[in-house]
Amino acid sequence: MFPKSVLSNSTGARTQSSKLIGSITLMLFFSLSAGSQAANASTSAGGYDGPAALPRVLIRTAMANTPAPGITITVNSGENLQTALNNARCGDTIRLQAGATFTGLFKFPNKSCDDARWIIVRTSSDDSLLPAEGSRLNPCYAGVSSLPGRPAFNCISTKNVLAKLIMNRAGGSGPVLFAPGAGHYRLIGLELTRAAGIGVVYALASPISRGVSNDIIYDRIWFHGTAHDETTRGVQLGGSTYVSVIDSFFTDFHCVRMTGSCTDAQAINGGISSNPMGPYKIVNNFLEASGENILMGGGAATYTPADIEITHNHLFKPLTWMKGRPGYVGGANGNPFIVKNLFELKNAQRVLLDSNIMENTWGGFSQAGFAILLTPKNQSNLCPICRVTDITIRNNYISHMGAGMQLANGRTDDGALPLNGGRYSIHDDVFDDINGTTYNGPSLFAQVSTGPGVPILHDVTINHITAFAKKTVLLIGDVLSMNAPMSNFVFTNNIVNAGAYPVWSTGTDGSLNCAVHDSPIITLNDCFSSHIFSNNAFVAIPSGAPESTWPTHNFFPTSATAVEFVNYNRGSGGNYQLQSSSPYKDAGTDGKDLGADVPGVNAAIARVR
Repeated sequence: MFPKSVLSNSTGARTQSSKLIGSITLMLFFSLSAGSQAANASTSAGGYDGPAALPRVLIRTAMANTPAPGITITVNSGENLQTALNNARCGDTIRLQAGATFTGLFKFPNKSCDDARWIIVRTSSDDSLLPAEGSRLNPCYAGVSSLPGRPAFNCISTKNVLAKLIMNRAGGSGPVLFAPGAGHYRLIGLELTRAAGIGVVYALASPISRGVSNDIIYDRIWFHGTAHDETTRGVQLGGSTYVSVIDSFFTDFHCVRMTGSCTDAQAINGGISSNPMGPYKIVNNFLEASGENILMGGGAATYTPADIEITHNHLFKPLTWMKGRPGYVGGANGNPFIVKNLFELKNAQRVLLDSNIMENTWGGFSQAGFAILLTPKNQSNLCPICRVTDITIRNNYISHMGAGMQLANGRTDDGALPLNGGRYSIHDDVFDDINGTTYNGPSLFAQVSTGPGVPILHDVTINHITAFAKKTVLLIGDVLSMNAPMSNFVFTNNIVNAGAYPVWSTGTDGSLNCAVHDSPIITLNDCFSSHIFSNNAFVAIPSGAPESTWPTHNFFPTSATAVEFVNYNRGSGGNYQLQSSSPYKDAGTDGKDLGADVPGVNAAIARVR
């Protein structure tokens, strides 16, 4: 029932809600796949979450799905790993001596293996000494009890039970490279790293340049650079299909500002290839990188990766990388690492980002501290097919950022146009501590915009979000003299801090921008050919944007206290579940509480940290 004290015309809101329910109904079903490339390693999914198509293929990664019935090859310290790789046959297991270090560049050959005969490369340690299958490995298993600035490991033991592969040459990728056509490899219980002081290393694990690999599983691996060196990526997906990164730990991927040899570092990077890409599975990992913790796109491509599952990960940047913070760590010369975002898509389709913890990102470099970017990009006019479509973002807890999300279709600096951006379903996410003062950003929740002459952003649903931006809820932009209005924008059932400038213009092309009036209702009517904007609680609207300037059927609590959270805690680290007496209980168009389903989010991320 709607609280009459804050809602006018509740009958109209109920009529509108009946139209909305169909557009935000969640449908997810699973059935077995027939005739897929990897019939024993994948399962068909499908359905829709709001306007977004869900991944059609999900990869199965249980040990039972990767049989290796052949012989066991033991490689002890000082012996030749490359020889073992060359001599192994499909179905064999290569066991590397636990605690031993294997130095060099190791090329995994194409053996033409199949679903019934995988090659497993693993530590010699017994399974009982590793995390159980489906559980995350951390540096404790390499004998490291803690790392400065990272969450506590809470080691039960610090016995080194991993085998270490170390890259000892600069300017390339390694120690793990997959030859063209290589596939059906599973890596378990390894530490992949690089030597200190040798210069930049581009990726610790990657297909050989322009090569194609398939059916690769990275399982319980510690990928890491060094504290001060430039290591660009942990896993470069490249031209690959059916690749999974599960239960692993990534640390120290970063590029140094001004004096460095690279500008953009990621834990996992993909979406750049002239070969088919995806499906990908990124599940239950700790992912740390200075640029983007996960990035799809950003370079030349003639395909778009599809069917990407990203769930139950912890995306993290140590605050010790922020200059001026206690315990600051940067490059060897003291320059800071280049920080960008937590999650960015420039070329991807059918992506599920679900049940992740994402924390710490700040501006001050070439970015403004956004946590999430959905920004299709025809990078350097080398990717005219680049698109970001059918993206579902749900049940995530995102905290400590300069800004929340950038949902923007735009040109590159050289004027190149992307192909498409739209069909985004964003719901039941908490954006905690959006603070531009602390994290050097614009203190806004979401930018929703289309650049001049660019294919319009379309079919965006933002529903049941809890977010506390200090300055702006929505930054909107579209130049109508060059574009049609954006279409099918749904903003419903959210609890957001209004800020000083709740709905504001991107400023692109000044007076030609559809949002030039900075008035919520005028902006929405001018910038979108169709929209639903109702049953949101805007906390503490400013005098410059009174209720009369907003669409009807929204709520305007005067303060966070009036919302009656269990514990607001100034919008940072609070408990944002509603008290039973809150006027916003059951006030959604769907009869649910406004804001994110906080108990549901907490349950989804319960084992992530």
